[in-house]
Amino acid sequence: MREALDQWDFVVAAYVVAVAGTLAMIAWSWVAMKRAEKRREEARRK
Repeated sequence: MREALDQWDFVVAAYVVAVAGTLAMIAWSWVAMKRAEKRREEARRK
């Protein structure tokens, strides 16, 4: 085990969390957009 803390471990972890969060939000928005487009098309057919 190391005695000195390396700040790069935290920097890398912060980037991983930020990238994962961004990708999750993009996926969530894309799914919501597709769902809204489907509802719009169904409303136009009625």
